[in-house]
Amino acid sequence: MHIILKKIGAVIRWIVVAFLASTILAVVALRFLPVYFTPLMFIRCYEQVKEGKELKLSHHWVPLEKISPNLPRAVMASEDANFLSHHGFDYKAIEHAAKRNREHPEKRRLGASTISQQTAKNVFLWPGRSWVRKGFEVYFTFMIELFWSKQRIMEVYLNSIETGDGIYGADAVAEEHFHTDALNLSKAQCALIAATLPNPRKFSSKSPSSYMLKRQARILREMRYVSELPK
Repeated sequence: MHIILKKIGAVIRWIVVAFLASTILAVVALRFLPVYFTPLMFIRCYEQVKEGKELKLSHHWVPLEKISPNLPRAVMASEDANFLSHHGFDYKAIEHAAKRNREHPEKRRLGASTISQQTAKNVFLWPGRSWVRKGFEVYFTFMIELFWSKQRIMEVYLNSIETGDGIYGADAVAEEHFHTDALNLSKAQCALIAATLPNPRKFSSKSPSSYMLKRQARILREMRYVSELPK
């Protein structure tokens, strides 16, 4: 029995070392390499095929300097106002969300995921709400905050977010919805894209509803108080 437990312990240690080595290597590599595909893109393609829909995947990787500086400000105003000052997790936002969800269970659950957490999820993980996936999200968020700069996190985020049905990233949505490129997106267009991010397959930046226009106006107001991303 002792020998069996010893062998099991050795296997577990090997798995842990292999996991740490492979994930650290992946995080370091993606500090420099473009992220052309994400797990979500493959999942959406599978869903399209399964539902008998036309396969669509529109995604163009562009460097941060070819994205309008208004877009980082818009997503920070909408998604993560403290992005430049936190280290991956906004504990005040987490506390506020937990309190609101506890006191008002009848309302839609309020989330507190930062841009760093969303980037970690988009690039390395799958959609879901299980504790296992959340644990991996915490791990990868810590890793990208450790090895990447804020500029790199934002660059990967803006290139990997779902921005419409079959549309991913700033440049693809700029082309599909506004007939321009990511660099030439206007301030209003950036705010409209940011307004869709809670559910970009439900909310459209191409044909915004009155609700979307209200969200856009709020984001435009809040952008005044968000600093530009440092060069």
